Amino acid sequence: MSTLTGSKTTTGMSTLFHSNPILRRMSRTAVRAEENAATYSGIAMKTTFFLVMTMIGMIAQLLVGAALANAPVWQTFTFKDSFTVSITLAETVILAGVTLGGFAAELLGIFARKTIPVTGSIYSMCEGYFISFLVFKLLKGYEFLGLEALLITVAVIGVMSWLYSSGIIQVNGTFRTVLMSLLLGSVALGVFTFVGSLIPALQPYVLAATQNPVLAIGIDLIGIAIASLMLVSDFAMIDDCVKQGYAKEYEWSAAFGLVFTVLWLYLKILDLLIRVSGKNKN
Repeated sequence: MSTLTGSKTTTGMSTLFHSNPILRRMSRTAVRAEENAATYSGIAMKTTFFLVMTMIGMIAQLLVGAALANAPVWQTFTFKDSFTVSITLAETVILAGVTLGGFAAELLGIFARKTIPVTGSIYSMCEGYFISFLVFKLLKGYEFLGLEALLITVAVIGVMSWLYSSGIIQVNGTFRTVLMSLLLGSVALGVFTFVGSLIPALQPYVLAATQNPVLAIGIDLIGIAIASLMLVSDFAMIDDCVKQGYAKEYEWSAAFGLVFTVLWLYLKILDLLIRVSGKNKN
């Protein structure tokens, strides 16, 4: 756990094993407040704010889609081997801009904490736009998958919150080792897949592995497990934020970090549902 020395926090091994880059950086730089310290209610309100920004991004995408409904089709492609979609050039350009904007806002929020009220809002809206494009454009006719993913995400958050608050899952050395092992394994698999796809002798094996539905579903489940464990890690860091008296301004970092994980978890669950539905459709 982090320990306080004077007005600054000095972090122990927990920081090294904390996977959320936003909360990890917060734990390294946090300042204890004499007054007006961070509270659970303050973090909850700011988390709600970022989720509202996500909804605004979703509404923006729906408005853009309606405005471009009669625009000429630029390209048609197959998504997840089963879902065919036609998009316009304007939609493609806007989506590319939103993707880059969200990535830039995320990086700026990580390294410039004071910008999080703005960069976190931009990131949330960009993620909302992307999610809406995915659900209402790419999955047209299968929009119910987005709702199913939302319900499962809420259920997972509830279960992981209960497991953490009841002490069934404790953020200790064993927990961090398991989480880091899963993360490193996931990264190693991604690197191996990328490198293998560049080597002619390995390309047939990589292609066969990536097209194996059972393996793909297994990888998705591991990704969901990692995101779920990250939620518990986030809960522990938020506990530190409040109990160790971090300044109230750190509520923005805590809220942004939690929303980052929640949106990632939602996308991993949606990806799994898309893969399973695509397999059933075939």
